[in-house]
Amino acid sequence: MILAPASQSDVSAATGEADVIVIGAGPAGLTAAVELAEAGKRVIVLEKDPQYVGGIARTVVYKGYRFDIGGHRFFSKSAEVTDWWKRRLASEFISVKRLSRIFYRGKFFDYPLRAANALFGLGVFTSAMCFLSYLQARLFPIHPEKSFADWVTNRFGRRLFSIFFKTYTEKVWGMPCEEISADWAAQRIKGLSLLKVILAALLPRKSGDANAPVIKTLIDTFEYPRLGPGMMWEKTRDDIVALGSEVRMAEEVTAINRKGNEVESITVRDSAGTVRELFGKQFIVSMPLREAVLAIDPPLSPGVLDAARRLRYRDFLTVALVVRGTDLFPDNWIYVHDPTVKLGRIQNFNNWSPAMVPDPTTTCLGLEYFCFEGDDLWSADDAALIELGKKELEQLGLVRADLVIEGTVVRMEKSYPVYGPGYQDDLAIIRKELSALTNLQPVGRNGMHKYNNQDHSMMTALLAARNIQGESFDLWRVNTDAEYHEEGEDDKPVGRLVPTRIG
Repeated sequence: MILAPASQSDVSAATGEADVIVIGAGPAGLTAAVELAEAGKRVIVLEKDPQYVGGIARTVVYKGYRFDIGGHRFFSKSAEVTDWWKRRLASEFISVKRLSRIFYRGKFFDYPLRAANALFGLGVFTSAMCFLSYLQARLFPIHPEKSFADWVTNRFGRRLFSIFFKTYTEKVWGMPCEEISADWAAQRIKGLSLLKVILAALLPRKSGDANAPVIKTLIDTFEYPRLGPGMMWEKTRDDIVALGSEVRMAEEVTAINRKGNEVESITVRDSAGTVRELFGKQFIVSMPLREAVLAIDPPLSPGVLDAARRLRYRDFLTVALVVRGTDLFPDNWIYVHDPTVKLGRIQNFNNWSPAMVPDPTTTCLGLEYFCFEGDDLWSADDAALIELGKKELEQLGLVRADLVIEGTVVRMEKSYPVYGPGYQDDLAIIRKELSALTNLQPVGRNGMHKYNNQDHSMMTALLAARNIQGESFDLWRVNTDAEYHEEGEDDKPVGRLVPTRIG
């Protein structure tokens, strides 16, 4: 069931100001809004999408089938964020066993690695060559480690890098691994190496051993809302409205109007093309940083505008297919490492939550394709993309095309902020000038151009709400695990990394 948009009412200079205007109804924007509404502030949330809240963490509904955009595990090292989730949805969480595998040359490979599975999957000869390649990498490591390829090769060997890392990474980011900086690998798969994977497989942590080390990449269970992640953000939206504030759908921000160092109002255009101005006292912005900077009027300095224009994004689309039959595979998701198909990852939503699939004799699959807005994939019509998905599933030997009943396509622009060449310098320029705007705070993944997880985005929003209530936190120092560090160098970049080209 698709929940109806919240009711709307006009706010203008004549009828009174909002205490806080929040741009964007993703996890960050809604988290900040509900915190402030609970504190007695009058909040207006403006969302460009005409129907869904939650941003990339939405749950799309198609003929009763609910599917996630990208797959959102509810796992955090922040007890505060975890408690926030539980307080919001109470008993609606289910515990899900995490199973994700790599699909390569028609075979599944367990992740984390299991010796027998790898041996029989790759074959004795290839396995032996992989081990020799690993030994060679340990004896003669690449120095200095400049690229993603260098970093992974040093820890897994050249052959395993080619099998289990290269193809998928290049699909996701649209650039060769040899051109991706090593710093991304160092954080993205921090603490993981072939030796540690083997030890994790041979010496699993005993139940109840809370002190035993867990490799971050290998978390084996997680919690998930029964009806998908959108359930969390639909409930948050409803809570905001119940508190007397508003969530306005189909409201596109066209200008952020300032007078000197203070933002005074927001210019919005609704779905009918009507343009109006909304006045507020404080402003929280989770729209893409590039668009936010370029929307400020009067414009910021030419150097800041140039820096904003250089920010880039990787886009994403999901082809959701309803398939006749069940138990197609036990995985939550599968990484497709076959270079002969464009498909990057497959989600099986029956294995996330059976409640998301209305017909128990069917399966809902989410086929994920990574692209750039305007390229051939992005621009293809829905029917062609559905046919592509059916064809590639059959080509991989996973699902016969004639078992697909129907499908739909969801495009998500600016899903991944890209750390392109010089992005840190550009962010520093933008941050410095934005900091002069005393009543505006950027939050979240796109709002800060940081590849955040959901919990990390939420933490930036929680702190932004506290700043409005009199505290003083630097949101840019929220780290990758959604924890806040009081200590550390102010100019040290923190956050979940995204590939950046070398040089």
